[in-house]
Order: sequence, then structure tokens, then C-alpha cells
Amino acid sequence: MELEQICQGAKAASRTLATLGTNEKNQALIAVADALIAASADIIAANKEDLENGKKNHMPEGLLDRLMLNKARIAQIAEGLQQVAALDDPIGEVLSMKKRPNGLMIGKKRVPLGVVGMIYEARPNVTVDAFGLCFKTGNAVILKGGSDAIYSNIAIVSVIQKTLEQLGIPKEAASLIEDTSRDTATAFMKMNQYVDVLIPRGGAGLIRAVVNQATIPVIETGTGNCHIFVDESADFDMAVNIIYNAKTQRIGVCNACESIVIHEKIVDAFMPVLAERLKEKHVEIRGDERVMQALAGQEDVKKATEEDWGTEYLDYIISAKTVAGVDEAIAHINKYNTGHSEAIITENYTNAEKFLNEVDAAAVYVNASTRFTDGFEFGFGAEIGISTQKLHARGPVGLEGLVSYKYKLYGTGQIVDDYASGKKQFHFKNLANER
Repeated sequence: MELEQICQGAKAASRTLATLGTNEKNQALIAVADALIAASADIIAANKEDLENGKKNHMPEGLLDRLMLNKARIAQIAEGLQQVAALDDPIGEVLSMKKRPNGLMIGKKRVPLGVVGMIYEARPNVTVDAFGLCFKTGNAVILKGGSDAIYSNIAIVSVIQKTLEQLGIPKEAASLIEDTSRDTATAFMKMNQYVDVLIPRGGAGLIRAVVNQATIPVIETGTGNCHIFVDESADFDMAVNIIYNAKTQRIGVCNACESIVIHEKIVDAFMPVLAERLKEKHVEIRGDERVMQALAGQEDVKKATEEDWGTEYLDYIISAKTVAGVDEAIAHINKYNTGHSEAIITENYTNAEKFLNEVDAAAVYVNASTRFTDGFEFGFGAEIGISTQKLHARGPVGLEGLVSYKYKLYGTGQIVDDYASGKKQFHFKNLANER
């Protein structure tokens, strides 16, 4: 199917989706979840083909992990849809209602965005997450995945569309652009007559290309150069466990820890303990002079360069910077971070609050792993991406990030002549204050 036909179909479907009731949407989401589990074997078979191609193309281990689907992951993806179904429906919520002196009623309510475009890389779970969140908010979604996951995506979208058709819902609620060429991606970025918002999800190159080339408004998701600052008062066991989890649990995700910052008073005592734990996963440490001194003679330790401080490795590599205190830690993090997720390990309340207030990021943590920056973990059911910008959507973008609003006005024949002439003045009465 031609790109413009796909976009036209999604636009038409979005008008129907905007009228669906909450129960109808929830039942459809649960039906799709059940259908995905039932089709696990077919989806895994398609995914296997993508994995084999990825290995042939020397895809890094972290990206292969992102790509891989099994029964457990499909079950988790389906659970995400079930969670979205259980969430409150934001569509139709009345945000305010005011009455003018002339009797004119002005209400403000949440409405769908319309058509959401997704451009993303080898993450087949994103296909389902994007559908679920968009569908719950009455939006149609057009999916443009990469070639690395094309067979997985075709299989998943086929299940979604068949299920929707059986329920009498337009299958174009979720559409997949199967042409994975760069030219088609570029053309998609300019379909502003059909697509209301575009969300890129992937590496820095992809996100930059979409932001620079799109004629459609973009919700910018960002890369994750995430830091963990180990303060002077930190509990060593806690710090080691958190860093080990944040770095090694899944290396190819955007909320993985890529850099640690250590208070100079504890660097000699702490770094050998941390290095010993990281050896379990053969994590390479790239440290400054103080870190190098603390780890003298150890394997898997290299001198950090300036480039290391700003690098999202997505690999078993971590940078380590020594600082004199919390102010220097905050300055370093704000200089090199990507606005994603940052953490402090400390027993000092004042330093914790200072860190939370002054670090510029979508999510800031005290004594917890950065790996929690996730729509599922935040109770959103899933997320369509992690926004690192500062517009209406920031952090894990769930349901409320995928809605707009409109004003509804109720009159009894009012006209503006009296106000234009100055005979009457504008005054509002907030009906929410009335009892």
C-alpha cells in the first residue's frame, strides 16, 4: 500500500476512534492482548528471522536483546495492554467550566490528538505499546519500524488488525509502513496533512533526523546518558547493587546507567568494591586520574577521554568521574546528561533534595536504580517513549501525553457587538467554586 493511502486510512479511522466509548476501547485492548498470547508461536517465528538477520549483520548484543521476543516477553507486552485497559480514560474529561456574565458557558475537555506517527528502531514491543496507548486515547497510529524488526512487526500488526476487524473497529487504527527505506521515512515525516504528531524512538541519529526534517510537530524522545552520583555518605552495599543493576540488567536500554560520579573522599574505598562487582559482567571502567589511581593494576580499566563523559555506550562500558561534592556532581551531570534519568546515592537529606531540585532531567532518583524510568514501572501500563524535552509531555509518555483539548461553548444567542463597543466587559465565573 502506498504511503499516502496508509495515512489517509489512518486519518479516516481516527474520526471513528474518537467516538468510541471507554468500555469498547477496553474490551478491544483485552482482546488484542489475548490474541497476541495466542499467536505467540507465529510471532516468535517471525522474530527469529529478524534475530538471524541481526546476527548476520553483526548487530551489537544490547540491540539483539532489545529485538528478541519469547513467550515471557510477549506475555509481558500483553500485560501492558491489560494495564492500559485498566487505567482511567482521559478522553472526555472536563478540565474546567466557566460562565460569562452574559450566560455564555465555556468548557475545556480532553480530546485525542488524531493520528500519531511512530518512527522507531529494533524494538518490536514498541509496536504494541504504541498501539495500546494511542488506541486508549482515541488516536490512530502509523508505525514505521526499522528493517531490523520488520518480520516481527508485520506479525504483530497482523494480529492487531485481525482482532480489531473482528470487533467491527477500523483496522487502520494501527497501520504499519512495511517499506523500510530511508526515502519512505523522509516522506512520512512530511505527511502533516494527515499526521498530527510524530514521535521518534531510537538512537541519537534517528531522533536528530526526525527533528531536523519533519514538518509534523515532534515529541522528542532522547538518548539516555544516565548518571549515578555516589555521595560521601552513601551506603556502599546499596550503591554497588544499584549501579550493578542500572548498568548490567539490560545494557541496550535508554535508562541504563552509563556514567558514575564519585565523591573524592570515598573514591579509594568505593571503587575497588564496585569494580569487583562489575567484573561479574566484564564491565570496562573508563575513569579519570583519581579513579585510575584507585584501581591501579586492575583489568578492564582505561583512562577516560572527554568524549566518554557524553557517551551513551549501550554496552558493558561505564565512565567514572571524581568530584569534590554535590555541587560539582550536579554541574558535571547537567553538562553531559541528555535530560533522561539521574540518581544520587546518599544518606544526606540536604544533598538529596539539592540533587532533586537542581539536576535537569525528566526523572531524578534518590537511592534507586535509573532502570525504573519506564511506563510499565510508573504505572502507565506502557509508554510510547521517554520524552526528554520540556513541552506538554516529559519522561515516560503515557495516556496524558497523547491527548489535546478543545473548548466547548454553550450559548443562548449571544453576540460580541456589546463587547466590541465597550458597553460590556469580560468577566469569568468559575463554576467549580459554586456549591
